[in-house]
Amino acid sequence: MDDVYVGNAGVDGATNAGWLAAAPLTPRLARLVDLLGELAEAGEGVVRLAEPVPVRAVTAVPAPAPADEHPDTLRILAGSRVVRQGDREIPLTRIEFDLLLFLAEHPHRVSTRLQLLGSVWGYEHAVARTVDVHVRRLRAKLGADTPLVTTVYGVGYRLADEARVRIDPFR
Repeated sequence: MDDVYVGNAGVDGATNAGWLAAAPLTPRLARLVDLLGELAEAGEGVVRLAEPVPVRAVTAVPAPAPADEHPDTLRILAGSRVVRQGDREIPLTRIEFDLLLFLAEHPHRVSTRLQLLGSVWGYEHAVARTVDVHVRRLRAKLGADTPLVTTVYGVGYRLADEARVRIDPFR
């Protein structure tokens, strides 16, 4: 086994360990490397690697849609908080994403405005019409061709029966 000393790294990503210097470090990773270096200097830790770990570039590639999926299916990638429709990525605010995800996770349930405020916003002491504004913006971003949110007059909102939505919790 090889002993690898993890040296101090600045925010700029410079480091003593060659396999870490292949790519610039994020500030959080640089802080981790600093902490590991302090542990090693104090004699608290020697990092032993069975074999060197090669550094590889990571490129964000959109997840391909399954072959049997309809092209209008809305894919909610919960792990990365991204919404895609076909090849198009739909930019949503945090609240719009959370609202869409909540409705998709409870497809046949009608939620009142107060329930949505409590579940999505995290509080109920706001104006209930706030939900209406966010639903309107969500509908506008998804387009008129995508029936997604159904208004249940006098009650609240639910996911439309004909909505094609797939949640991928790990992407």
